[in-house]
Amino acid sequence: MSGPVRERRRFRQQSRRNLTAAPASGASVAVVGGGLGGLVAYATLRHVGVVDVTVFGTDTDPAAVWRGRAAAIRQRFMRSESDGHVAAASFPGLAVRAALRSGSPGPLLRTVADRYNPPVEDFLAHVAEVRERTAWDDAVVRVRVDRVTAVDDGFDVDGRGVFRHVLIAPGHPGLALPDELARDPRAVHAYEPHEYADDVEIVGAGMAAATEWLNALDAGATVTSVRRREPERRPLNLPRTLFSRRGLAGFHRAPRAERIALLRRYSAPSYPPGRHWDEPLERAAGEGRFRVAAALNGAAQVICATGFKRGFRHDPLLARLVDDHGLETAEDWIVLAADSTVPSLTDERRTLALAGVPAQWAFPAADTLAGMKYAARRFAAKVVACPTR
Repeated sequence: MSGPVRERRRFRQQSRRNLTAAPASGASVAVVGGGLGGLVAYATLRHVGVVDVTVFGTDTDPAAVWRGRAAAIRQRFMRSESDGHVAAASFPGLAVRAALRSGSPGPLLRTVADRYNPPVEDFLAHVAEVRERTAWDDAVVRVRVDRVTAVDDGFDVDGRGVFRHVLIAPGHPGLALPDELARDPRAVHAYEPHEYADDVEIVGAGMAAATEWLNALDAGATVTSVRRREPERRPLNLPRTLFSRRGLAGFHRAPRAERIALLRRYSAPSYPPGRHWDEPLERAAGEGRFRVAAALNGAAQVICATGFKRGFRHDPLLARLVDDHGLETAEDWIVLAADSTVPSLTDERRTLALAGVPAQWAFPAADTLAGMKYAARRFAAKVVACPTR
């Protein structure tokens, strides 16, 4: 089934659900997290008729953090495809919007083969449009939430109100920097603003690292890729099967130990296949300007394309949530139900759900836009179905 056909079918199914769902305008709902995951959840709730939603975040711009990181690595295209957007309904995707805007069928032809990667500027324009259309700014309370506590009537959000249904979308808990480089004056994280020295070592082998290889080469630098293992080559962050119902069902059936092993394996570095990546690297290697090494060699600059800290313990809010309520965990992950809810704190009258990277136990690609929608749609269904809404 082609991409556009899948999008239209999902859109019709969602529309039919909306027509049968009673408005939940009286619901007491909070979204903790003002980033892209929070916007996805908020837009989804508005889409199904839940209008009484409070968002707690530190910035009214839901793309502020993401925009800064994308700018730091000079990212020009999204790794996600046409459905990688923040609107509640899948259709129309970004490819359809681009085709209508340009009058060209090119984006539609590429999305048929799942090969449409939206420009970053188009994605950010779409975020701004959804932000305005859903009155996001009116819902945001600018504050950092440090604790969410279960109480009789729902959840106390840091003393700022009790909400029957809460979705926590805190984003990544911080940038990962190797210990040996933490105080090295040569070192900068890829997601922090930087230029390029003449001789650069780039630590890591994932998407950010691959982008930085090309950036540094374009700037005229000699580049050494410092890596412990060879990266996988795949179009998306994780194997495409994990974005399907069948693939996800298999993951959910896996025993605990196997599930942990799978999540660890899925964290392996990867970047997309294709000539866009390979040809510049092959050309630079032939010129003696690109090589691979297993250890640092004393270059003038070290760029750490090492991603983010991993595990709920690096997020104070999540760590307190686990400790305060004795939540079940599995090494770095909070154990969730298949719908991204916390089982011991969720029933027919109240809901506590996680979205974004801390929801990987339910959806391995939880930190992608597809993963954010997965959590948001199931959370919204819980809110609408609540008998006390």
